[in-house]
Amino acid sequence: MDAMTEPVNIGPVELVVLSFPGVRVDPAAVQAIQDVVDRGYVTLLDLVYIAKDADGNITQIDVDEDLDDIGLAILSIEAKALISDEDLDVVRDSLEPNSSAAIIVYEETWARNVATTVTAAGGEVALHVQIPRDDVLAAINAVL
Repeated sequence: MDAMTEPVNIGPVELVVLSFPGVRVDPAAVQAIQDVVDRGYVTLLDLVYIAKDADGNITQIDVDEDLDDIGLAILSIEAKALISDEDLDVVRDSLEPNSSAAIIVYEETWARNVATTVTAAGGEVALHVQIPRDDVLAAINAVL
């Protein structure tokens, strides 16, 4: 196989929207995100920050712009432009005045590492299903 046809090993990729009051992301939340990156659990693939001021004016900052003023500069991000305009429209429309959101696309790096090892051993990841959070909470509450 040449480099163009070799399969790419990538773990599950997810999009998460983290919303905050005000126009700056909480430093503790940013540090928590960077901690999981530093530990190798996830790889940040894309990020867009959106804020809506008290008058409803929107500010958008993409990953390749200056993230210092909003407190996101410490994040290690491999910019891939994976967040669609449709995703951004949904976030813009749902933001309350004087609030902000960080839209993050990340790869579950730990899963890629496990899948690569399983494949090298002749196995395969036969199924990967994400169970909705509400279903998990309902199941846990049912047994408590």
